[in-house]
Amino acid sequence: MVKILQRTIVDPFPDVKKKSCECAAKYAKLTPETFHMQSESLIKPLMQTISHQHSKVRVAVVRATGTVIQYGNGKSVDDVLSHLAQRLFDDAPLVRQAVTEVVGSWLLDLRDRYSFFHKLIPLLLSSCSDEIAQIRELASDYWRKVGLQWQQENEEDLKDKLDWSAELSVHYPVGERPGLGCRELMFRNLFKILPAVSRDITDWVPATRVKASDLLIILLFHAEDHITQHMELLLSTLYRSCSDEEKTVVQNSVKAAELIGTFVEPEVSLKLILTAIEKSACTAHLMVLGAVIRGSSAQALHPHLVTIGAALALPDTCEVSAKVEYLEQLLLCVQILITVCGRQCSEINLPLLKVLVTILSMTSDRELENKVEKTVASLAAAEDFENSLGLYRLHIRQLIEWVANTQHEWTKYSVQHLQFETIITQSGPVLGDSLDVVFPVLINCFQPSKDPEVRLKLFTVLSKLLLNANETLNSQGRFSSYLETLVRDILVPNLLWHAGRTAAAIRTTAVSCLWALLHSKMITPEQALGLYEDLMPKVIAALDEDSKMTRLLACRAIGAILKICGNQLDPDQLNKLYPELLKRLDDSLDDVRIAAGRALSIWFQCVGNDYDRLHYKSHIEFLYRGLLVHLDDPESGIQKVFLDVLKVGSSLSPALLTQEIEAVKHKHRSPYYCEQLLRHIQEPSGVAS
Repeated sequence: MVKILQRTIVDPFPDVKKKSCECAAKYAKLTPETFHMQSESLIKPLMQTISHQHSKVRVAVVRATGTVIQYGNGKSVDDVLSHLAQRLFDDAPLVRQAVTEVVGSWLLDLRDRYSFFHKLIPLLLSSCSDEIAQIRELASDYWRKVGLQWQQENEEDLKDKLDWSAELSVHYPVGERPGLGCRELMFRNLFKILPAVSRDITDWVPATRVKASDLLIILLFHAEDHITQHMELLLSTLYRSCSDEEKTVVQNSVKAAELIGTFVEPEVSLKLILTAIEKSACTAHLMVLGAVIRGSSAQALHPHLVTIGAALALPDTCEVSAKVEYLEQLLLCVQILITVCGRQCSEINLPLLKVLVTILSMTSDRELENKVEKTVASLAAAEDFENSLGLYRLHIRQLIEWVANTQHEWTKYSVQHLQFETIITQSGPVLGDSLDVVFPVLINCFQPSKDPEVRLKLFTVLSKLLLNANETLNSQGRFSSYLETLVRDILVPNLLWHAGRTAAAIRTTAVSCLWALLHSKMITPEQALGLYEDLMPKVIAALDEDSKMTRLLACRAIGAILKICGNQLDPDQLNKLYPELLKRLDDSLDDVRIAAGRALSIWFQCVGNDYDRLHYKSHIEFLYRGLLVHLDDPESGIQKVFLDVLKVGSSLSPALLTQEIEAVKHKHRSPYYCEQLLRHIQEPSGVAS
């Protein structure tokens, strides 16, 4: 009979295969006394047919296999396990359901089932996460029965545990707690199951990894605090699975890590995770840490907050990578800490703020920057501050000292100078309270011997701060006492000419910074006069730069300095200045010519009564002639600008200007603007248009 079934089970005709499987199952049930001696010979043909293309055949084979082993030799379980495991990935729900039924019945009725618990339990529990609800319910029902049956069979051993139910965790995860029998079965078999799951969760087949990650969640949910003894294996597994390409595997791994946070004492889990982070931090480490914190309670985490904060703020943790994925996980750890621990985070708000500052410093991703700013606001709210400025006000000096410790070693590759820039940018009005600690760092960083790229970036930041000085540097009205230091120790040294494109770029940013300072109107006439001799020669030199922007800003800066100084400049200072501006009237860029012309207009207004018109007649003649040339410019816009300049300058020596106009009027393509200027000169004082 068995030999016939061996042949017919592998028959090419599908209906013959199905009928043969039914016959094998009935034969096994009807001859249990002798069948077990021959059952092994049917296993090979059944396993050859279990992957048949017809799902009904596969269902028949699975059910026949269950019956053959149930009434035959239990040792055959090892021969069929891998095949049944593969059928859990079957596209046909009926096949997966058949596997679930077979494994469930074995766990309940197989004579040698205790020997195979560690092999069969993973198969049954894998069906608990099946995509079909009916299969999930079937597997769960079988598992409850298995647990209850085992509990009744071992009631004597479990007597103490039955009488005294273990207290549930206050932070128990969502879901019904498994029965005592199910939990005990898991406790006793976990050490055999986990290594296999650990291997499968990093398998090369995506579906296997997903199934293993689903199973891991169920295992940990049942094992509860017994997973503590398996922490090293679990963590090493999660570090790998959290880096998986499959999104589902990563999500399941995070859920598993949350269960670790729920059931394992933070003293144990955090020690292992933080040690791994301190040795070699990576995205997966932070992902696991965040999930463990989320799974824990504020009460359990409270004694370890300082340790967590210190570990996250370590340079080897928060400065190790500029990748968005890494920084997002680092930010997520901080966000989870704030969410779970709330007001308790006030104990570690400084290290957490350092982490947030570092993330802001290292990313250019706008979306991530917005998330960080919201997190800073959340951290401030935990401290009962209205906004993030309260947090910066509390820690601004500590933050500056934190980054300033390495200021002598800063290069373009250093994170610290980026952190410094972030601190002084984000602190806003708070910056005005801490100029005494900020300026020494600025002076040191702007020394010509320092890394040029660091100086470039800092100049850009400083320009932005100066443009909004009343809301930043001068928020407390104390910036005026640092103005001379800013000009003499920062701007002037960086305006000196040095060869190279980088040096030229630094001079451009330095002039830009000077323009921002002058535009902010914080310099008093007394301060401007005191700085004139140090500053003006460097700005005049910038008029000859190759950079169009530098020349333009230099012209504007000269105009601003003249406006501040007014008529307090002596004639020699004025006479040294105008020839340099006249040269710029021939610039290749019209904007520079216009800026130079407007600076000369202010120059005329600075001429005081001590300027001897007769004595300096040659200077005035030279200046008028230089300006009149541009009154004949091809561009009408330029002509109008220089007409306005000459109108302002006509009051210096009207007769001399009239004489110069008459001398050149006939040379101009059109005498229109010359005649307008003459009419302006001849009009009574105060009526000039």
